[in-house]
Amino acid sequence: MKISYGVRTGSVALLTSALVLFGAGTVKAETLRLLTWGGYAPDDVVAAFKAETGIDVEVTKSNNEEMISKLRATGGSGFDLAQPSQDRITGAQAEYDIYKPMDLSQIDSAQFIASMLEATKANTTLNGKVYGVPHVWGTSGLVVNRKAAGDVKDYTDLCNASYKGKVSYRLKRPTLIGFAFAMGMDPFAAYGDKAKYGAILDKVEKKLISCKGNVKTYWSGGDALLNLMRSDEIVAAMAWDTGGWKLNNEKPDVTFVAPKSGALGWIDTFALPRKTKAEAAAYKWINFVMRPEIAAKITAAAGNFTASKGADAHAEAKLKTQFQDSFPQAAIDNIKWYPPVPPGLEDMEGKVLDRIKAAN
Repeated sequence: MKISYGVRTGSVALLTSALVLFGAGTVKAETLRLLTWGGYAPDDVVAAFKAETGIDVEVTKSNNEEMISKLRATGGSGFDLAQPSQDRITGAQAEYDIYKPMDLSQIDSAQFIASMLEATKANTTLNGKVYGVPHVWGTSGLVVNRKAAGDVKDYTDLCNASYKGKVSYRLKRPTLIGFAFAMGMDPFAAYGDKAKYGAILDKVEKKLISCKGNVKTYWSGGDALLNLMRSDEIVAAMAWDTGGWKLNNEKPDVTFVAPKSGALGWIDTFALPRKTKAEAAAYKWINFVMRPEIAAKITAAAGNFTASKGADAHAEAKLKTQFQDSFPQAAIDNIKWYPPVPPGLEDMEGKVLDRIKAAN
């Protein structure tokens, strides 16, 4: 009896071990470890995803620097899906090998705004392989009091003589980039040629020095800029889209305007860590959150729109109106998306900005 009992016990133990191993595998397959930004995976969206798929989502909030650091430390393990900005992928991948290429056949591309999808694919391609697709995006452009400065349609219009002492922008690289585009040049196309890029910067430097008399102040903090617009101390500025819409809620004459030469855009992506253990779940999450009605929930939580085609129709009524007023389809297609910055360019830009600041 003891022998019989021992055999039975061993069999049960083997069966139990097998079930535990099988169960552990099942648990891992049903958990998506997401490395993302605040607001990009709100609780109601996570709950809806689990209800539909049975997959739990474990959310770790982070930023670009931390994402790279975490994935570099583990060789691309520990997470199943990450959300770095598009201009922070190829450099990190080339140096640290922390991502794996996207299988675009698993992506429902019809759910994406086509121009954003193509731009992100181009900006995250390394050695012929695509490492990211777009999710949340935002822009900088113009915030304008349309009653007081209705003819401000592009960055260089901030230099019109009629706005002396009534405009503001930052002494940062987006201002250099924006003015270059408004002056008919393409700084991004010159990224690979320092001499050509330097020539563009020289022209922009002269323009911004000549424009100094129009500048009330070079803003550095968002709250300070908003207060300048609220008090009517300035009538136009180079600033970000959600700031313009926030002011529009308070002052109907003020809103965000996509410049004629193109707003400057950033995109936070979906990218697969190299050692993801839940790749199928990652693609399910991507396709789920890109549904227009789900994407609208993320916009409500994060404050920025997504690359989901038609999601603006599901947004809160006022925000939907503001977005559609600022971004007709042509303006969306004209956004200039930041590509990765080659080494050395920011040092060049810094010297230009210093000279502009010091000029009389």
